[in-house]
Amino acid sequence: MAKFDTKDHIYQELVTILVDDFEVDGDDITLDANLYTDLDLDSIDTVDLVIKLQEMTGKSVNPDTFKAVRTMQHVVDAVYDLVHN
Repeated sequence: MAKFDTKDHIYQELVTILVDDFEVDGDDITLDANLYTDLDLDSIDTVDLVIKLQEMTGKSVNPDTFKAVRTMQHVVDAVYDLVHN
């Protein structure tokens, strides 16, 4: 849980996941980066990311929450809310 105690920690963990598991160029990842247009993720990648986040947090992720997610900031905020609510 410690790696999810702040939004910065969540962001750093997401960067690691995207680089290691999704082969995204780390230089392309910013809080403003769009998952689809900037990072070239597709809907399958998004599902895989949600599954990975569920495994890491031990929390069930509501798929509807991630339908509106478009940027890294949205993902960070959604994970933070998930872990802290």
